[in-house]
Amino acid sequence: MNPIRRTVALTLALSTALLPVLPARPALAQPAPTRAPQNTPIFGEEIDVRVVNVEVVVTDKQGNRVTGLSPQDFRLRVDGREVPIQYFSEVHEGQAVAPAPSETAASPGVSQPAEPPSLVAGKTVGTSYLVFVDDYFSIAAQRNAVLNSIRQQVARMGPDDRMAIVAYDGRKLTMISSWSSSARELGRSIAQAMDRPTYGTQRAAELRTFETGRHDAPTLGATNPVLNSATNSLHFDEIGYARLLAQQVERAATAAASALRAFAQPPGRKVMLLLSGGWPYSAQDYMLNSDRPILSRDVPEGDKVLRPLVSTANLLGYTLYPVDVPGTSPGPADAQSEAPAAPNGERKFQLQQSLEFVAKETGGRALLNSKRTDVFDTAAADTTSYYWLGFTPDRKRDDRRHDVKVEIRRPGFAVRARDNFFDLSRSSEVSMQVESAILFGNPAGTSGMPMRVGKPVPAGRGTMEVPLTLGLPVDRITVLPVGGKYAAQLELRAAALNETGERSDVPVIPLNLSSAKPPAPNGHVRYDVKLKLRAVPQHLVVAIYDSPSGKVTLAEADVKP
Repeated sequence: MNPIRRTVALTLALSTALLPVLPARPALAQPAPTRAPQNTPIFGEEIDVRVVNVEVVVTDKQGNRVTGLSPQDFRLRVDGREVPIQYFSEVHEGQAVAPAPSETAASPGVSQPAEPPSLVAGKTVGTSYLVFVDDYFSIAAQRNAVLNSIRQQVARMGPDDRMAIVAYDGRKLTMISSWSSSARELGRSIAQAMDRPTYGTQRAAELRTFETGRHDAPTLGATNPVLNSATNSLHFDEIGYARLLAQQVERAATAAASALRAFAQPPGRKVMLLLSGGWPYSAQDYMLNSDRPILSRDVPEGDKVLRPLVSTANLLGYTLYPVDVPGTSPGPADAQSEAPAAPNGERKFQLQQSLEFVAKETGGRALLNSKRTDVFDTAAADTTSYYWLGFTPDRKRDDRRHDVKVEIRRPGFAVRARDNFFDLSRSSEVSMQVESAILFGNPAGTSGMPMRVGKPVPAGRGTMEVPLTLGLPVDRITVLPVGGKYAAQLELRAAALNETGERSDVPVIPLNLSSAKPPAPNGHVRYDVKLKLRAVPQHLVVAIYDSPSGKVTLAEADVKP
């Protein structure tokens, strides 16, 4: 169990009472209303990654872009083993370039290259820019300086480029704009994003409150060695604040991963402009601010907290360009609140380290300091000229991370590319869909399910037991004859989100249904389940996954004590 979610995950426990498969019957209740915005993108599709594409940028010693290379100039290694480059194309200034016949001659470690289905020689290759706006950590004036620069530069998008914009406020994702190629429409959407409230001053207030309490610790430590500031272990209050901060970063990173999942299948080069208001790589080091050396690591580091985001990006083929929204100066004063001073020293290093980690893992660039107001132009210049290498992995869907290394055979050149891909299982994909549904609402591309929510019953110690009756659509279930009966093997997933944005883990409960008679087509299977939740308002998402067909059925509802 993820330690920074432990207090939330323990509030969700499932007990089930199985009823037999029933004949066709009326829907048990109207499906729970969805919160999906208009123009919802295609979402929730199964991602079948048959070919892993690796976008490669090659530069010389002066940092200039190198063009005209052939597949023989590259070596591709997966988990340390050289693999054939099965697909190869150069994209130069947004146009796919066909390799010369001499460039396609066979050579060791290089199979006959071909164009990936989405690249046609001589055709324009557009870029899909997904803009993720972090309102949870950002200060409005600093965020708006970045957004305004994008608004001014977006008119330079190519005819086959497109952009979508989402924003995260600490609790849910809001789609500001679905895919659009209209600079005018995007300008209006960016203006709408700039009008949204931000919560970075609250994050700063949490830090100030912690430091104020910590200032008194040496006085107490004179008689209590546990609180002595010279100790090389964290105090209890320090562990509490660091875990809170790590949890907040994890929630923001999960929201960004959900946004990627929601916009999984756009054409062309896929880029996320990640406007981060300040995510420390190590919450522990950020909190201490070089105060003293600590031997123990009691709080998850960025590699673990940010891994779901970079794994999702690499699975879907997105290159991430994280943006240092705070920059080196606090920017104009926020008229609505007292903007905190820009971080420096160890804290600034921690914020930049998280951005550099995300960029390096996905083959992008971290846009730091002054680059923060040149976001679109920098990313556009970086993603219109590159090499597209592809290979077919031996997919086992075992949730393993595989290292990818691209080497250039010519001396004096440097390469930049993603360094891994994630062999995500279908089970993990479904869990991602459930988490995304919590943030985005019931998505297009998935089917709704009738769900009746019963009256919550107090269950002691601040918890409540919530009875649910689900109507499982027969046309979404694979029912097979087994041993003279009719059976279906399903998985139930449930997750809850409270008003402060805390989410439960997503447990997987196997459901084995059987009946002497086959269910009638277009009917429903009744299933009763009881959820044990904290006795606070919750938004609940329940998913049924049919593994033979890969179909996912979702229901959601708000639950109050």
